[in-house]
Amino acid sequence: MENVKYVNIDGRDVPIEGEKNLLDLIRKANINIPAFCNYSDVSVYGACRMCTVEIDGRGLLTSCSTPPEAGMKVKTNTDTVRQIRKVALELILANHDRECTVCSKNTNCKLQELTRWVGVDKVRFRSVQKPMPIDDSSHSLVRNPNKCILCGDCVRMCAEIQGIGAIDFANRGHNTVVQPAFGKKLDEVQCVFCGQCARVCPTGALTPKSEIAEVFKALNDPNKFVIAQIAPAVRVALGEAFGFAPGELTTGQIVAALKMMGFNKVFDTCFTADLTILEEGNEFIHRLKEGGVLPMFTSCCPAWVKYVEHYQPELVPNLSTCKSPQQMFGSIAKNMFAKDFGVEKQKMVVVSIMPCTAKKFEAKRPEFQDKGVAEVDHVITTQELIQMINQYGIQFKNLRVEALDMPLGFKTGAGVIFGNSGGVMEAALRYVYEEVEQKKLENFEFNEVRGESGIREAQVTLAGQTFKLAVVHSLSNARKLVERIKKGECQYHFIEVMSCPNGCINGAGQPINFSGDYRKKRTQGLYEADRMLQLHKSQDNPYIKELYQNRLGKIGGEQAHHLLHTHYNLRRRLKGKSMVIVDGKATNKLEIRVCVGTSCYLKGSHDILRHVAEYVKAKGLQDQVQVKATFCFEKCNKGPTVKVGETAIKYHSEQQLIADIEKILLARIG
Repeated sequence: MENVKYVNIDGRDVPIEGEKNLLDLIRKANINIPAFCNYSDVSVYGACRMCTVEIDGRGLLTSCSTPPEAGMKVKTNTDTVRQIRKVALELILANHDRECTVCSKNTNCKLQELTRWVGVDKVRFRSVQKPMPIDDSSHSLVRNPNKCILCGDCVRMCAEIQGIGAIDFANRGHNTVVQPAFGKKLDEVQCVFCGQCARVCPTGALTPKSEIAEVFKALNDPNKFVIAQIAPAVRVALGEAFGFAPGELTTGQIVAALKMMGFNKVFDTCFTADLTILEEGNEFIHRLKEGGVLPMFTSCCPAWVKYVEHYQPELVPNLSTCKSPQQMFGSIAKNMFAKDFGVEKQKMVVVSIMPCTAKKFEAKRPEFQDKGVAEVDHVITTQELIQMINQYGIQFKNLRVEALDMPLGFKTGAGVIFGNSGGVMEAALRYVYEEVEQKKLENFEFNEVRGESGIREAQVTLAGQTFKLAVVHSLSNARKLVERIKKGECQYHFIEVMSCPNGCINGAGQPINFSGDYRKKRTQGLYEADRMLQLHKSQDNPYIKELYQNRLGKIGGEQAHHLLHTHYNLRRRLKGKSMVIVDGKATNKLEIRVCVGTSCYLKGSHDILRHVAEYVKAKGLQDQVQVKATFCFEKCNKGPTVKVGETAIKYHSEQQLIADIEKILLARIG
């Protein structure tokens, strides 16, 4: 005890036990300090000033950015500190759209909470901001810059945890805003729609895009047959809004609530998670035997898939061709079970209840439309279902549990654990083991792929051969792993990637929770649900067996491939016009367009662009040649790509390009 160091906080000595900043130490002392921009997963920012404290001999400092030191004397609630917090909040509120009653974050807004806490009862400052347009261009998210308080949580989450940087600060002074590159809309930039920015946004500046009105409209249409599918992670989080503990299963109450609203059938996405495992496991085994592209990456997470299409296009062949469980459900529901329910598939409405905002984007992908009929019509998040339950006036906690409908409501534990990071890998191993070893798996748990670390590695020996596996959550970790693979530092056979930290249980559509252990409890809830079920392996699901026997044929067969598999494409990093780098007066010019999209940029296209522009200026060719930077020719796997006139060519050096330019110009003169 002699080596213990203390900080005096409001007259009490508090031991320093590894806390990185005063804010954590003060909260450990059971004194709550307000803060907007402090979030444990991202870097210290110190912008909002709400956590200001007074330190003897040092004056006023932000506690989030001040490390604790032995002998410090800290006061957390002096008159000066209280006044600073109050003024800081008034300044934020002055430039904030205060239409709180019609905001989707109403009653769940950090700004509202702190305004009551600090005791702001009037705003003495006038606004200097002009109203800005709301960006609702994407299917997943709505960005309202008028509600942004510039806390920077979204910026740091996107850049540091996801490694994307789709939004950032722009301009200076009172003109500062958070926005995508070049002031474009979210659907015009490289956003993957994971929604983690919305999860940490303390106000209504970034929110999941609601489809509640469309779902209620379908429910009230007598000509529609409306069915729901419930994702694994929803069942361990939704109850938090109604007094249940994180991780507590509320599947039965969710079913009861949905049926009260008028859903004709309520099913479980875990059923098609089981289906996914058989198709994905079979695909993995086939790649191993036939020398297919390895490592194989999971494709259940639409934000990860979109990330690959934007940032790692050369890895598109490595993605599993399996549709996600959400899309598999929609495909078989409309193409196979609509007739069983006595309804035309055009009149069936599939509503997915998901923890994820990227699932909204996924459902609208053209790959998942058949002659104008979508496999999944609407995706609502856990948050949206909570709103629907409240709007309908349902007393959720008092509901008697009801059972899911059959057959698409039956699942094994393997399908349930899909909601956790490592769950897809573990479920796949339970199938692959029995297929390769040709014997029953007695212990169904693979603890080596479980855990909380962002990158986990494991090895499994099957039929005398050792296979290397990896489990990754958050896209910044995925980028790190991909870079290591490209450098030859590591090799794997199979990799699971989930975009959201800790997996779907922490998706952007889940209830906002600020308790420190909610992720662990949600994760544990799914593993406990797995243990409570009689069946733990996807291949043991009797209704899956029946589906193959009577409708799909063999696993990975022609019919299964048609309904359950897809393909993915390269994507533009940024939509929009080319930027003119070198221009002149003449109109009949040779146009040189250099791609500066992510893939080509990383392969040196910026050097080609610079040298060609310098060459054109040095030779005085501005009236004969126009040089532009553009964003994509959809040839990301072959870059760097340059278009000379109408011909797109892969160039490795500016010298080669300059030689071609000179030939074309000489031909024009001659």
